[in-house]
Amino acid sequence: MIVPLVEAVADTCGGKAGALGALLRAGLPVPDGFVVPFAAYVAAVRDLDLGRIAGESDDVHAARQTIEARPVQAAVIDALGRALDELGDPPVAVRSSAAREDTGQASAAGQHESFLAVHGVGEVAEAVRACWASLFSPRAISYRGASGGDDQPSDDLLMAVIVQRHLDAEVSGVMFTPAGANDATRIEASWGLGPSIVEGRVTPDAYRVAEDGAVTRTVADKRKRLDRRGTRLVIRDVPAAARNQPTVDDATATRLAKLGEQIAGVLGGPQDIEWAIADGRIWVLQARPVTAAPPPPTSPSGASDIPAATLTGTPGSHGTVTGTARIVRGLGDFARVRPGDILVCPFTDPAWTPLLRIAAGVVTETGGVLSHAAIVAREHAIPAVLGIPNATSRLRDDTLITVDGTAGTVTAANA
Repeated sequence: MIVPLVEAVADTCGGKAGALGALLRAGLPVPDGFVVPFAAYVAAVRDLDLGRIAGESDDVHAARQTIEARPVQAAVIDALGRALDELGDPPVAVRSSAAREDTGQASAAGQHESFLAVHGVGEVAEAVRACWASLFSPRAISYRGASGGDDQPSDDLLMAVIVQRHLDAEVSGVMFTPAGANDATRIEASWGLGPSIVEGRVTPDAYRVAEDGAVTRTVADKRKRLDRRGTRLVIRDVPAAARNQPTVDDATATRLAKLGEQIAGVLGGPQDIEWAIADGRIWVLQARPVTAAPPPPTSPSGASDIPAATLTGTPGSHGTVTGTARIVRGLGDFARVRPGDILVCPFTDPAWTPLLRIAAGVVTETGGVLSHAAIVAREHAIPAVLGIPNATSRLRDDTLITVDGTAGTVTAANA
């Protein structure tokens, strides 16, 4: 019923848990925990006709509602209670680990639910159930459709759930290990807990660690941070003195790159890694294959060649496209988006995945090249430019714009 995380393998616990299990067995710093395996999910949904509902949208949503409404089985709750007691009953992170997630073909980055600062067996059981139900969320369904998963066999629609000690991180980030011999390790970092970066809600510091160990960095203005307060997550203002301070020094960036090299060696290829620093120690929270490499950063010397009317940001996803700007500030604007529009928005968290399936390009005010939205944009092969301050007010709705996701520029047609 419960699998120690150190024993987790992908066949029974999903790709995310399987990778963490492999890293633990290799002696790398992964927070301790356990997994609720596929078998528990299968037992919970055995009366649902998944073969029928897998490709029918109305029934898929009904399946989600059914899973959310039914109580978690007593046997699962008992097993969760025993496993939590063995950890000392700390606050925990509860994270999805689906079949065919975190593969070399499709990352499913951010498409299923994860929860931080969960405490007590009752809350953990509720979070497990929400992870199960998220297999049938609109964004997960849309992602599978765009990734060719509409014909995925129902037997492969499986969800395991990871439960790990929650870390109160001082700094969190994402790292891409080199894809080739002359490539660099790319690192993004910000203050507080990781969702600020992976959901694109903050523009992070960016680091490149070259093969010879040389470190280059671009320090961002980091105004917000996410932290735990009891069993709640709170967004706080970063003190003014720290907003433009680097989150990690060069020595720490080098240690991260060396850790990334070890992780890539264990898992057998370039990795997309989520990490955190808590109590001065670096921890690995997730590792999955890199599905689509980001564009290289633009060189400062090229800035003088850019027309004054052109907006510049971070190159997020290769390619150039011209289309209609659609200002989208939140969920209430989703219905205004038409196929071929270019999203112009504050940020794009995983809930925006269905829009990325129909949009021709993406422009955001915050976010980094390693955020979930940027990863999904690259998998969908649509150009993206990130981190253009006030883009939703500097660009006009329903006007023609050109997005160059390789150069990191956005130009209005009448500029």
